[in-house]
Amino acid sequence: MYKRLTEEEIALLTAAGCKAEDWDRVKTSSPETLKYIKNVRFSGDVCFGRFEAAFTLPGGLRKHSGLRNVTLHNVTIGDNTLVENVTDYVANYNIGSDCYIENIDLLYSEGPCRFGNGIEISVLSETGGREVPIYDRLSAQTAYILAMYRHETEVVAALNRMIAEYAASVECERGTIGNNVKIRNAKVIHGVKIGDCAVVSGTSRLRNGSINSNADAPVRVGHGVIADDFIICSGAKVEDNTTLNRCFVGQCCTLGHGYTASDSLFFSNCQGENGEACAIFAGPFTVTHHKSTLLIAGMFSFMNAGSGSNQSNHMYKLGPIHQGILERGAKTASDSYILWPSRIGAFSLVMGRHVTHSDTTNLPFSYLIEQQNTTYLVPGVNLRSVGTIRDAQKWPKRDARKDPDRLDCINYNLLSPFTIQKMIKGIKLLQNLQYSSGELSDVYSYHSTKIRNSALRSGIRFYKTAITKFLGNSIIKRLENLPAGATDEQLRAALAPTAPCGTGYWVDISGMIAPKSVVDDLLARIASGEVASIEEVHRSFADMHAHYYEYEWTWAYEQYQDFFGVDMKRITKQEVVDIVKQWKEAVIGLDRQLYEDARKEFDLAAMTGFGADGTKEVKEQDFEQVRGVFESNAFVTAVLDHIKVKEALGDELIARLS
Repeated sequence: MYKRLTEEEIALLTAAGCKAEDWDRVKTSSPETLKYIKNVRFSGDVCFGRFEAAFTLPGGLRKHSGLRNVTLHNVTIGDNTLVENVTDYVANYNIGSDCYIENIDLLYSEGPCRFGNGIEISVLSETGGREVPIYDRLSAQTAYILAMYRHETEVVAALNRMIAEYAASVECERGTIGNNVKIRNAKVIHGVKIGDCAVVSGTSRLRNGSINSNADAPVRVGHGVIADDFIICSGAKVEDNTTLNRCFVGQCCTLGHGYTASDSLFFSNCQGENGEACAIFAGPFTVTHHKSTLLIAGMFSFMNAGSGSNQSNHMYKLGPIHQGILERGAKTASDSYILWPSRIGAFSLVMGRHVTHSDTTNLPFSYLIEQQNTTYLVPGVNLRSVGTIRDAQKWPKRDARKDPDRLDCINYNLLSPFTIQKMIKGIKLLQNLQYSSGELSDVYSYHSTKIRNSALRSGIRFYKTAITKFLGNSIIKRLENLPAGATDEQLRAALAPTAPCGTGYWVDISGMIAPKSVVDDLLARIASGEVASIEEVHRSFADMHAHYYEYEWTWAYEQYQDFFGVDMKRITKQEVVDIVKQWKEAVIGLDRQLYEDARKEFDLAAMTGFGADGTKEVKEQDFEQVRGVFESNAFVTAVLDHIKVKEALGDELIARLS
């Protein structure tokens, strides 16, 4: 493909200001386009293709492909690429076709390089002990096992070995830049692999990393970015003076506005702006927008951090060894503070300062409120919050991944065996507190928190409603294809589980909900060597995720006996009708509470600040023009429609069974 230059061609280049240490090592595939090469110094082995195309820049300016004002050392360049105005040099790189590289200081790779693969990230514990080696295809699930299953020493050793083998397989003496890449006004790029269609603009320093861009999901790395020992996955954006040190940035993450992160993992659709992260495990949809927010030594997912949110991982004298977990969907209000170690239950809201090491994992959907330096817990109250439902609806819509090869398995369900099992435990826990301390106690104590009597009673009621809703949803879905006039035997056959797995305890593997038994089976196969490659691990998690609803029904099937007192092997149509009636009451009752919660956003107190210079009537008119009318609000109408749909769904099944 490439051939040496003739004497005439060398003379042409020399006349255009070009020099070479050894012209015999300079080769081209298209001698007829040498006129687009000017002021180039060639060193080592340099090969380049044809220069026939031109680039049209914003504003209409056109620049022809070619090589101008650059020093090249051991470089291969594809067709129709422009490399222009490099202050220092380009060395040891393979550059693809149709690339635009202009006004950079230095681009080079030196010695064997793995481009960020194999770098160990000390998540959760800054002093070590939960290191996760990153690589191009790291998923949230694999990282979770590496970080949180340290007791499975053989599994961790096997995964580390697989990742080390992958890192060794990508080791190369030369860096790579894919096709259709744009690099402009960058300073130093050292040992970075850049995928197709990436845009690197105005960066300050990129060192030892991979930008895994592709045509389906381009990556943008923007102005002022400093990144050392990193991997950035497809569809991500890292811009505006962000600083990364030993970080993994997952698919479609957005980091910007001066965000600073070290020793941290960010998985699909995370957003970080203005604030700081240190040693965090940010599962899918972890979001922090505020300059005064610090996330440190914590595990999060589907989380939104309020302004001024902070945690401490340095409680005693042995250094920053403490860690904490905010389970999926947990939120922090403005100026909240948590002293690690603590564990906050799923879909809970943290307000105020909490220094008593709370563990509310079995009381999800709660409020943690600080009053006079005491943590008060309000169990289950977040189930009726319009904000919780809105969050659950928006996450699937905000999944921006365009890459068909999705690395993370994400389950968006608000109610699942993972949360329902905790509610079942929560009911027993609250009832035991009530029994041991007396039903007339004003306040109950639980794991360094206080629960008021009224909150305890309401919590039991909320959890029972949610469990009824989940189990009703499950049985209605299971019977959606049952024909009218079916016998009890046909009903039982339709309800029989089809998956042998699913019973027992369930876990949330950083966004993927699954039975612990199925996860343990995979770990056993990894430890034994049956699953021997990192791709097999990835496929196993994807298969587990694909069978979620089968596993879910197997789990739910066992709960009807305890919760409804129904033997599923002998269940009758009338018993199903009774369950559906209870389900209708639960769903509609919960929706009514959501409706009333949404109404608070439209009361007079919410209008404060509207109609600044007018009467009450002007205030209401101003509010209506900005926020709309309650009855026509999109969420409110959706709640009302949901009530009608669920009522009709329940009535249809009851009629079919009758």
